[in-house]
Amino acid sequence: MSFISVLFALLLEQARPLGRGNPIHVVMRSWVRWCARTLDAGKPVHGWLVWSLAVGGPALAALAIYWLLGIFVSWALAVLWSALVLYASLGFRQFSFHFTQIRDALAEGDDARARYLLADWQHTDVKELPRSEIIGQVIETSVLAAHRHVFGVLAWFSVLAALGLGPTGAVLYRLAEFVARYWQHQSEAHFQPISSAAQLNARQAWAFMDWLPARITAISFAVVGNFEEAIDGWRRYAQQANTSNDGLVLAATAGAVNIALRGSGARAYPPAYASAVPLDDDLSAGRPAPELQHLAIVVGLVWRTVVMWVLLLALLTLARLLG
Repeated sequence: MSFISVLFALLLEQARPLGRGNPIHVVMRSWVRWCARTLDAGKPVHGWLVWSLAVGGPALAALAIYWLLGIFVSWALAVLWSALVLYASLGFRQFSFHFTQIRDALAEGDDARARYLLADWQHTDVKELPRSEIIGQVIETSVLAAHRHVFGVLAWFSVLAALGLGPTGAVLYRLAEFVARYWQHQSEAHFQPISSAAQLNARQAWAFMDWLPARITAISFAVVGNFEEAIDGWRRYAQQANTSNDGLVLAATAGAVNIALRGSGARAYPPAYASAVPLDDDLSAGRPAPELQHLAIVVGLVWRTVVMWVLLLALLTLARLLG
């Protein structure tokens, strides 16, 4: 019943979004910090050990509760548990707030405030950026946020839920992303030195975890947007010397909405371990520079993708019930 869990979680997230510093995230930060402080001894084997505990521990706990509820109580409570875990893993409203503020500032012609808000969001200096590049970075940052906080979570949740593993996929994906980002940030800020082995292992694990969701997101954008241009952008990006999951998503986005994106905004989201590389100039050839109206087009692209996901899960659930 993954459809019920997804629908309930999305509705709850829209009605009562989790803010920064909520108890769930505080507990997860404390857990990840404790794992690193206790097990990180600096060697590669220790790096994998600490990552496995930090990410796998909560995922196994979520799975155990799901199975216990389903076996000894009722499937309805197991579905509710999956929905609550998915709700805690999603973060739609956590980035849409920044997007809305910057869009409103740009609509009012207040480019200085838009730059300030973008710098606060990306934690980088954007004082010299022209208006079109501000819009481009907002689009890039928002698309990657939607991918990592929504579509990637839904992808892993749906795949593992279909195998009877309940909310395990959502926890694995979100924690894999968080651990790679948080350990890098902690080390760079000198709050808690994390060994280079643990950081490297976390980045490698995140790249693996995001490989499939990035391609699912790119295909989804192609389906609800300009299919031919999105696939062509994907193909041409794959021919670059260096590629990444983030870059693939952005290349497909640029084609789906027919705008020129450079990938520079991807380097600032998240600032601690950005993996995207700049998109080659030939990917932007013939496409218009980002303008204010493109923000609304990107919002439509994201919401159409969400609706497509919900409808697809509904059809799969219906087919399973009828079969």
